[in-house]
Amino acid sequence: MENKFYKVAALLLLFLAIISCNNKEFNQNTAHESKLSKMEEITERGKIIVVTDYNSTNYFIYRVNHGFQFDLLQELADYLGVKVEVTVSNDLEKNINKLNNNEVDLIASNIAITKSRKDILDFTVPHSQASQVLVQRKPLGWEKMSKEDVDDNLLRNQLDLAHKTVYVKRNTAHAARLKNLAEEIGDSINIIEVDEDIEKLIAKVSTGEIEYMVSDENLAFVNQSYYPNIDIETKLSFPQYYAWAVAKGTDDFREAIDGWLSDFKNTKRFKSIYARYFNQNKAAERAGSEYFALSTGKISEYDKAVKKYSGEIGWDWRLVSSLIYQESRFKPEAVSWAGAFGLMQLMPMTAQKWVLMNMPLPLSKLKQEQN
Repeated sequence: MENKFYKVAALLLLFLAIISCNNKEFNQNTAHESKLSKMEEITERGKIIVVTDYNSTNYFIYRVNHGFQFDLLQELADYLGVKVEVTVSNDLEKNINKLNNNEVDLIASNIAITKSRKDILDFTVPHSQASQVLVQRKPLGWEKMSKEDVDDNLLRNQLDLAHKTVYVKRNTAHAARLKNLAEEIGDSINIIEVDEDIEKLIAKVSTGEIEYMVSDENLAFVNQSYYPNIDIETKLSFPQYYAWAVAKGTDDFREAIDGWLSDFKNTKRFKSIYARYFNQNKAAERAGSEYFALSTGKISEYDKAVKKYSGEIGWDWRLVSSLIYQESRFKPEAVSWAGAFGLMQLMPMTAQKWVLMNMPLPLSKLKQEQN
């Protein structure tokens, strides 16, 4: 009986010792992490984890990943000597929660700098500015009308918004602006906040499903190349600054971004990036492509097969399509100087390995599958 007691006591002491060691190790790791500033954490990790929104200017797939925010992030990552991991969400409230829970390091979007948001976020120096505009549909036959006649059929005076129904995306500065405008004009505006993306609301104005919505001017300007029958000339605000957001208490990271962005905004490279995404002609060219994923859902003629094989290995088919484009520009006959061949640019030894294992070459039969 006594021996049994000692055995139990010994096991209990061993168990407590293990827990003590684990707790000590956990506390050491936690202490190590807590000592790291945000910039040190990113440097040690080797990448910035970012969330941005998916639309025709900030981030989209046109053969490969593109977008104003995406290109700026690549430039920032190069400057900091790290990589960038981009996640996508159009829900600002969720993105703020991710930021404050340390799931992401940065929200890279067109976030209007407002007093209320400053209470929960820290903003970088602005990357751009734009006014809020009313998006409305031009009258039928506008193509043959004079500008004066077109204007006579549109809402040009903000006072005329009284009793009108205006749609805005939820959790944007647009709703707050309309509420202030209602106070200013001394009358009511029926403000409908919805979860739909701004560009979907613009499309609904174009088709006549809704009459009015509010958008940032630069995004509305680009969408006018997709929907020529929308009017965006009625401004609802002064120009507002738009910036990225970081969590409170990450001053060293914000200062690193500010130092880089303040200089980068004065370069030809920044002006080139801005023009690439906010120039109507370039936007129209993208929108007219069959493989502009934002509007058509298509990336290449191999989408069907890429979806099939990507699903088998649990990969995002859009990521695989992006890799294929970078490797071969979707040219199955492509052969590199080193002998890599096909859509995925496999090396001969790699291809032979797959054959010897009696496994199908990954994505090697895409052309046959697609046909």
